Amino acid sequence: MKNKFIALVTIFSIFSILAFGQVTEGEKNLRTQTADTTQGWKTGGIFSVNLAQTSLKNWAAGGQNSVAVNGMFSVFANLTKGKSRWDNLLDMGYGILKQGKGTDPMKTDDKIDFLSKYGQEAFKNFYYAALLNFKTQMTPGYNYPNDSVKISNLFSPAYLLGALGMDYKPNGYFSAFIAPLTVKFTFVNDQLLSDAGAFGVTPGEKIKSEFGGYIRVIYSKNDFKNEILKNVSFTTKIDLFSNYLDNPQNIDINWENLVAMKVNKYISVSLNTVLIYDDNILIQVDRNNDGNVSGPEDIPGKRVQFKEIFGVGFSYKF
Repeated sequence: MKNKFIALVTIFSIFSILAFGQVTEGEKNLRTQTADTTQGWKTGGIFSVNLAQTSLKNWAAGGQNSVAVNGMFSVFANLTKGKSRWDNLLDMGYGILKQGKGTDPMKTDDKIDFLSKYGQEAFKNFYYAALLNFKTQMTPGYNYPNDSVKISNLFSPAYLLGALGMDYKPNGYFSAFIAPLTVKFTFVNDQLLSDAGAFGVTPGEKIKSEFGGYIRVIYSKNDFKNEILKNVSFTTKIDLFSNYLDNPQNIDINWENLVAMKVNKYISVSLNTVLIYDDNILIQVDRNNDGNVSGPEDIPGKRVQFKEIFGVGFSYKF
């Protein structure tokens, strides 16, 4: 498992170097000058709703009627003042799926992700920086199709991370933040989940603290006036955290990618993927395919989490 993640990070690094290496030196200087001379606040965001629907009647091949709705809201507010940079970003997403008759809607997406980063220029393209990141969700989550066993809730989990380090920003769309001094808090406010020791907390406790190192790399060309291809924007970000005090070789990974293709002013096609590995999160698996994960052979373990959302729908950028 460790070798796979080392290979994954290595591939990602090589891809990034090759991609950025295609930019000429002249283009680098021009973009750097443009970023450095833009003073004051820059704000914006995007709101989108994607809908998928399937209707079947007398369908010989079988299947179920279904309706799926996914919504996403992202807003940023960045301040450049002299040699100081202050970046703020809020990402929210929610999705539900309804299948067949007599079934309750199932949650397919649920996130709140707020990040604030302040930097003071140390020398060209490098900043002394401090970062604060908070993540949680909005509603309870269940181990579907079993909707009687709750596995997550609002502030269960919630993650608060604070980091001090250096931020490399050669232009307006790439940032590499490296923080050797990082504290991470995991909150499990739901008493039942806390008693079960969910998300790595000590059973009965509601907070777990960790101290370690953190790396956050983001490449984002999400302005359709400056996209990677015509009418195509792309954002990729990866977060790596190592707990110095407990198995530092087991690195927590959160890697998210978003590709958006603009059809017209209000219609877009999007593909979002999220890969997560956290050494403290144990995932139940239905090993005997009996429809539940509570059997004696359904042993939880450390696993890679992956989510993919593809949608076509309404989007509005402001």
